[in-house]
Amino acid sequence: MSKLFSTFKLGNLELSNRIVISPMCQYSAEYGQASDWHLIHLGQMALSGAGLMFIEATAVNPTGRISAGDLGLWSDQTEAALARVIKTIRLYSAMPIGIQLAHAGRKASVQLPWQGGQPLLSERGGWQTVAPSALPFNEATQPPLALDEIGLQHLRNDFLSAAQRAHSLGVEAIELHAAHGYLLHQFLSPLSNYRTDQYGGSLDNRMRFPLEIFDVIRDAVPDNVQVGVRISATDWVQGGWDIKQSVIFSKELQKRGCGFIDVSSGGLSPLQQIPLEPGYQVPFAEIIRRETGLSTIAVGLITDPEHAEKIISTEQADMVALARGMLFNPRWPWHAAAKLGAQVDVPKQYLRSQPREFINLFKQ
Repeated sequence: MSKLFSTFKLGNLELSNRIVISPMCQYSAEYGQASDWHLIHLGQMALSGAGLMFIEATAVNPTGRISAGDLGLWSDQTEAALARVIKTIRLYSAMPIGIQLAHAGRKASVQLPWQGGQPLLSERGGWQTVAPSALPFNEATQPPLALDEIGLQHLRNDFLSAAQRAHSLGVEAIELHAAHGYLLHQFLSPLSNYRTDQYGGSLDNRMRFPLEIFDVIRDAVPDNVQVGVRISATDWVQGGWDIKQSVIFSKELQKRGCGFIDVSSGGLSPLQQIPLEPGYQVPFAEIIRRETGLSTIAVGLITDPEHAEKIISTEQADMVALARGMLFNPRWPWHAAAKLGAQVDVPKQYLRSQPREFINLFKQ
């Protein structure tokens, strides 16, 4: 029996297998509102046979968008637009749906990737960014405004509101984005947090605001909604955030009822040195799983079904998440099941597509 295609219980959420569709920015929203593209994109992902699908990084306020095309959840209009997408998907797919709530901090206000991804000037629609400290991401970006207590309180309220809206949409899981150099990661790392108040300096202080935001979200939704966190386990920069601090942070999250840790890395500094290879982040997920007992999701250049199977069967992680691999092959779980001798859920409209050589591939 394939371990990758074994069921898994995330809290009280039953997953049909261990394959997770990562939150993948599409940069195709209209002032935060989901568009027809999201219906097409998420619709095809929902028919893939994965165990869980995350909606892309969703900004809790307009300032928190990476680009002007980012998805948002800060108003009745953004909620209604996303509700239309989810309602349609629910008609044809029972796949559990999660959402990633995010704020880009100093990495906000950039062009769309296919327009170059460079900092967006104010005369071209850019906006003032905010961060723990007034340190720009690199020499090409304008310094962000350091958040004061009023700004921090606004952010708490924005995450609270977004979490409540997410629950109203009926999602089964919420992932708090504290990775890839975005706002909450900026609080965690000593490379981006130079504050001298209760939110800067020591590890306890740097963790304080991200933990406060987690508490806000956890308290805003019922226990049956799983709340987890995506972290960057290391900055890949000497003197920055690292796996030891990630373990401590994860243990603090565990005390607060965290359901899972989605373990990524990097994104905070242009000085990062990342040794890219298949599964290069998996050891971090294994360490956090071993040290905390939390359910972990492994991500990063996992494209081969046998590789994914090994990660689960050797208990390096509880789930594996795919992003680019799913974009390149939206039926990746089908093909993985065929390769591993497993079965996968498919829409009844597709049952007749089962190849003769894989006669028991589709669950009837």
